Amino acid sequence: MLEGRWKMVIIFHLFARGVLRFSELEKSIPGVSQKMLIQQLRELERDGVVSRTVYPQVPPRVEYGLTDWGEAMCPALDALLEWAAMRPGRAANDAKSG
Repeated sequence: MLEGRWKMVIIFHLFARGVLRFSELEKSIPGVSQKMLIQQLRELERDGVVSRTVYPQVPPRVEYGLTDWGEAMCPALDALLEWAAMRPGRAANDAKSG
């Protein structure tokens, strides 16, 4: 369900910033093509992680946000980030590269 290069990035942006328009997401994720962003968003919507709202206006406005179920996964993702930050030797590696 979270497989794909951009899905976690999309989820983190929606968690941090709330509801975003497609263009805002696209600008927030350098390197992602429109086609790939659309594909990843459709898969996340299909899996119930992301909701898509279309407003009937010209030009059409489309907004994306996390569903309740998508938001429920965020504490687990935060814990995973904290776990990764505790990796042994990380401080030594960071000092060498900095």
